[in-house]
Amino acid sequence: MRTSWRWLAGATILAVVVWRVGSDSVVTGVRALDLEVLLLGLVVAVVTTTACAWRWRLVARELGLEVAQPAALAACYRAQLLNTVLPGGVLGDVHRGLVHGRSTGRTGRSLRAVAWERFAGQVVQAVVVVVVLALLPSPVRPLLPWALVVVALSVAVVVAVLARTPDRDTWWSRATRVVRDDVRLALLVRQSWPGIALASTVALGGYVATYVVVARAVGVEAPLAVLLPIVVAVLVVAGVPLNLAGWGPREGMAAWVFAAAGLGAGTGVATAVAYGAVVLVANLPGAAVLLHDALGRPRVQVTGGEKVDA
Repeated sequence: MRTSWRWLAGATILAVVVWRVGSDSVVTGVRALDLEVLLLGLVVAVVTTTACAWRWRLVARELGLEVAQPAALAACYRAQLLNTVLPGGVLGDVHRGLVHGRSTGRTGRSLRAVAWERFAGQVVQAVVVVVVLALLPSPVRPLLPWALVVVALSVAVVVAVLARTPDRDTWWSRATRVVRDDVRLALLVRQSWPGIALASTVALGGYVATYVVVARAVGVEAPLAVLLPIVVAVLVVAGVPLNLAGWGPREGMAAWVFAAAGLGAGTGVATAVAYGAVVLVANLPGAAVLLHDALGRPRVQVTGGEKVDA
């Protein structure tokens, strides 16, 4: 039911945006793409997906799980493709955790490793976005102090709840202990967090670079100093799991922020649509992984004494 509400919300947002801006922007975005842009998106996706796979390996290792890099790369491609074609934008990662958990016999821990890996990426993205929006003028800058207040209050509430929860034999206490242990072991380990931060930064840099290239292809000639804060703001909203296979909030935010920056709402929608198309094409190697899984038993690699699905 919750998944249905998520894709319904994304579909509603997308429908409203297209209704207000017009379908011509969608056509413009698709027509702006050529083979060179699509190939560049494929190349950048190799870098970003490799970084995400490495981040997953680092987090999983600290939780006592091993994932070989080739297997992690294949699984991330598969997850990214599923995220782009299924409602919600996260079902591919859920599938990634389930497949890995089935191969290791530790489904709960495998799902948590994927969740914490995605969370770590969002934290690094948030830090970068705050820095960019603080340094460069944009229509989003006035909202930054309010966003920081909300984030600070949310973090304070979570920390207070985790710190004050009594160690009793209840499901809430057990869940709290698991969260505390996972954060301490998987995210704050000195030997892992630099790699996690680096991998997340590389991945975000790839997403931003792809969006900038697509914007240029659509015809956006604004200086990079103007375009960069717009792009990071759109990418933040694109990560909200209230979408229809990635569509909806991204186009809505692009329409608003491009218009507020004087670049035109239609241009924002065209750029967002073109970016979505490039991302879909860039994740098509995941189809080969899905085909491999469908034709036979998923390949299993042995790393550190544990089986890992490809």
